[in-house]
Amino acid sequence: MKKEFMQAMDFRHACKVFDENKKISDENIKYILEAGRKSPSSFGMEPWKFLVITNEELKAKIRPACWNQVQITSCSHLVVVLAAIESVKVESTIPKKRFTRREMPQEQLDFYMKLYSDHLKETLSSAKNIYAWTSKQTYIAAANMMTAAAVIGIDSCPIEGFEKEKVEEILGLDINKYQLSLVLPLGYRINEQSSQLRLEYNEVVEFIR
Repeated sequence: MKKEFMQAMDFRHACKVFDENKKISDENIKYILEAGRKSPSSFGMEPWKFLVITNEELKAKIRPACWNQVQITSCSHLVVVLAAIESVKVESTIPKKRFTRREMPQEQLDFYMKLYSDHLKETLSSAKNIYAWTSKQTYIAAANMMTAAAVIGIDSCPIEGFEKEKVEEILGLDINKYQLSLVLPLGYRINEQSSQLRLEYNEVVEFIR
């Protein structure tokens, strides 16, 4: 298991050009998206949504707002990762619903709700602050999707190079509910992967005993 996982980590790279003639199967795209859905999140709020775009005309409309990067249109599936805004607010009642998915006495629920609202008082004070918090969490889900894809030989390329407001406008997003966090094209490489360059283990790992 360890060997296979590290092989997937070696396989994964930021694919620059996808093979437009190869498409991801329904079974495999669901497997990848499930890795995102099952990802951990702060307080278990799951503050994300994944828009999966296969419509070629829509991908072509989005591409200019993503610095005209070819991955947007050459990929099989374009996953637009959104960060939740409204649903994490206490007044939305969604946090309470998230907590009550597990049975607990009222006293414990009240404790969690107070902890949530007190701990996140500043975070939840504005949409800007909420986005800063929830968008960070979407990267956990995106990383898991990229690794899951690599396990089954599917390529990815996480993209932050976009004009956020333009993409949101093209997609008709209600930015009070969700905002754009990351664009994640998925597909199959057409070129060989370049050598993976990373810092040495001892440069990035320090044990404090």
